[in-house]
Amino acid sequence: SSNINLIEMLAEATTISEWNLQGLPNDELSVQNGIIVTKATRYPLLIDPQGQGKAWIKKKEGSELKMTTLNHKYFRQFLEDALSVGQALLIEDVGEELDPCLDNVLEKNFIKSGSTLKVKVGDKEVDVMKGFVLYITTKLPNPSYTPEISARTSIINFTVTMKGLEDQLLGRVILTEKQELEAERVALMEDVTQNKRKMKELEDNLLHRLTTTKGSLVDDESLIIVLGTTKKTSQEVTQKLLVASETEKKINEAREEFRPVASRGSVLYFLIVEMSLVNVMYQTSLQQFLGVFDISMARSAKSPIASKRISNIIEYLTFESFKYTARGLYESHKLLFTLLLTLKIDMQSGHVKHKEFQTLIKGGAALDLNTCPPKSSKWITDMTWLNLVELSKLPQFSEILTQIPRNDKAWRMWYDSEAPEDSPVPDGYNNSLDTFRKLLLVRAWAPDRTAAQAKKYIAETMGKKYAEGVILDMEAMWEESNLRVPMICFLSLGSDPTNAIEQLAKKKELEFRAISMGQGQEVHARSAMQKHQSQGGWVLLQNCHLCLDFLEEVLNTVLQTENVHDTFRLWVTTEVHLKFPINFLQSSIKYTCEPPEGVKAGLRRTFTNISQEQLEISNLPQWKPMLYTV
Repeated sequence: SSNINLIEMLAEATTISEWNLQGLPNDELSVQNGIIVTKATRYPLLIDPQGQGKAWIKKKEGSELKMTTLNHKYFRQFLEDALSVGQALLIEDVGEELDPCLDNVLEKNFIKSGSTLKVKVGDKEVDVMKGFVLYITTKLPNPSYTPEISARTSIINFTVTMKGLEDQLLGRVILTEKQELEAERVALMEDVTQNKRKMKELEDNLLHRLTTTKGSLVDDESLIIVLGTTKKTSQEVTQKLLVASETEKKINEAREEFRPVASRGSVLYFLIVEMSLVNVMYQTSLQQFLGVFDISMARSAKSPIASKRISNIIEYLTFESFKYTARGLYESHKLLFTLLLTLKIDMQSGHVKHKEFQTLIKGGAALDLNTCPPKSSKWITDMTWLNLVELSKLPQFSEILTQIPRNDKAWRMWYDSEAPEDSPVPDGYNNSLDTFRKLLLVRAWAPDRTAAQAKKYIAETMGKKYAEGVILDMEAMWEESNLRVPMICFLSLGSDPTNAIEQLAKKKELEFRAISMGQGQEVHARSAMQKHQSQGGWVLLQNCHLCLDFLEEVLNTVLQTENVHDTFRLWVTTEVHLKFPINFLQSSIKYTCEPPEGVKAGLRRTFTNISQEQLEISNLPQWKPMLYTV
C-alpha cells in the first residue's frame, strides 16, 4: 500500500486520545513510544531523563501501580507480590545495571505448573498471575546498556522533544493566563474521545451481529433495529465531532497567541540541559525548570494587553532562568552559557542564521590550507587565513579576501591594535556591521579578543545585567529553598562556603553542624540529620564525593522523612565526580562559591556581602565613605 500508516494499524485513535489525556505528548514519536510500551512482547525500559514517561505510566495504571527502586530494602518483596497478585510494577531510576534476580522475569522464563505459571526469582519460585506488567525507567540521558539487557527489554527513548515540551509549556501558560480556555479544551478532548469510542463500539457490535446472524439478514428484526440505531447514533456522533472540530480550531487560535512564551521556555530548558555536556554536575530536572517557569508567570508584571503581558513573562522568565542556572556554574563556564543563551534566542528570532552560528563555533578548522586561495600577506597566520576563507562564505564578508591585500596596511594596524574590538574596522566594516557580525570578524582575526566582543554582544542584545553576571546571594537562596530541597556547592581550588553558611546560621539564630564526610562518617551524618530534622537547624555534609553510595540514603531521608521541623536545611559540598548521583543533583539547588572574575565583579560581590549591621559596628571614619565609593 502506498499510504500505509503503522500507527493506525497498531493503535486505535480512541486509545491514543486516552493516552494524550493521561499526559503522553501527542507528537508522533511519543505515540510510537506508547505503542511499543503497550504492545511489545518484552518489558519496556524507558530512557526518561525528564520523567515524562513515568508520569504517563502512573496515570495510565492508576492506584494499582506499585513503585520501587533497585536499592529499596523491600525491592524483592515488592517484585514477588506484584507477580503473585498480577499487579503492575514500576522500577524507577535504575542505573546501567539491573538486579540479576530480574533475569528470569525479563526473559519470561515461566514454568507451567498445572493451570498456573511460575517463575524463579533468585532461589524462590513465585506464581505469575495474569495482569502482571513490569516497567523500568532510568534518568540517565545517554546510558550504555549491555547487549544482554538490550535483548531482554524494549529500550525506548522517552526524552522530551523540543516541540513536545513547547506544547506542554503552552498548556501550562494557558492554564494560568486563560484557565477557562484550557478547561474547555480538555473537556472537548474528553468528549471527542468518548464519541469516537462510542462509534467504535457500535461498529464492532454491528459487525458481530452480521457475522453471527443465521439465515436471511432481512428476516432478523433485532439486526434491523441495531442497524437503525447505529445509523442514527453515527449521524449524531459525526455531527458532534464536526462541531468539536470547529470549536477546537477556535480554541487553538486563541492559545497560539501565547506560543512565544512556550517557545522561549523550550529554548531555555534545552540549553540548560545541554550544559551537562560541559560538566556532568550541571544536571537540571524538568520539574525544577517548571518551578522557575511557574514563578515567572506568577511574579512577572501583569497587563490587560496580551502582547505586553507576553513580553513581561518572556523577559522575567529569561532572566530568572539565567540567574537560576548561572548560580550553579563555575566562573569559567558562565560566559559560555550566557553567550549560548543570547545566540539561541537570536537564532530563534531569525536575527542570527545557522550558518553564521556554525562559523562562530568552528571558524576555518575544517578547511585545508592547500585547497584555499593563497595567503595575501605573510604576516597573516595560517589559522587566521582559514578563518577568513570560511568567513568570506557569508554574504556580509564576501569581498573580504580581496579587500585585505588592497588595504593591507590598515588591516595590519587594526590587527596589531591592543583591543581590535574597540578600534575602527577598515574598508567601511565599522559602520556596516552590527555587534554580532563584528564578533564574527574579531573571532576570525583575533580569537583571544572574542570574549571581550562577546560581552559587548550580550550586553547589547540581552541587556547589561546579563553581561555583568550573577553574584551569589546565600540568604536569598536559603529563602528560595525548603526542607525537602538540599543545597549543593560545587567546590574548586580555594573556595569553601563553610564560613558563609555558619555566619548565615548565626544571623538566623539556628543551630549548625558540619560533618566532613569520609570513611565511617555516615553514622555521625545520620544522627545529625535525625536530630536537626526533629529539632530544627542546619546540617552541612562536606566533601560528599567521598561517600557516593551514602547519598541515596541521604536523599531518601530528606524527601521521605515525615514530621520534619520547618527550619531544617541540608547543605552539601562536593568536588566534580563522574558518578555523582543524578537524582541528588536534580533534586537540589546548585551553586558555586568561587571569587568572581574581574575587579568590578569582585567589588560588586564585596558590596553585596556587607550588611547594615557591619556598617554600623565599625568606628573607623573612613569606612562609610569608602563603602559609598564602591
